[in-house]
Amino acid sequence: MAKVPTEHEEQAFLIRRAWFERGKYPKLQLMFAVPNGGLRNKVVARKLKLEGLKAGVPDLILPVARGGYFGFYLEMKRLKGSTTADEQKEWHAALQEEGYKVMVCKGAEVAWFELLEYLKMPKTDFKPV
Repeated sequence: MAKVPTEHEEQAFLIRRAWFERGKYPKLQLMFAVPNGGLRNKVVARKLKLEGLKAGVPDLILPVARGGYFGFYLEMKRLKGSTTADEQKEWHAALQEEGYKVMVCKGAEVAWFELLEYLKMPKTDFKPV
């Protein structure tokens, strides 16, 4: 039986692909990760929490306005054996209410497809105050 890639492996593959395709899709250079996952010792965890790290925030953010949205939040999951925590669902709902597109993607291929579909949308027209 083939090994199912971890969420880390899926996300790292997606980021690597975005880097290689940055010439074709330059807006992907704006995408960044939120370091919520992973095991940390108590000192580091406390420091990050004091700096504003919050559980449930999606893994990747693309601050590019398209299709009436103000940006795209992406929650990465592995292909099998992953679930969305209640804190994540709460964040997703709150972000959607504020005008952001939020997707939960199982695997890098699905995430890549969704990123490209998002970038194909027309630029969101808004005027800053």
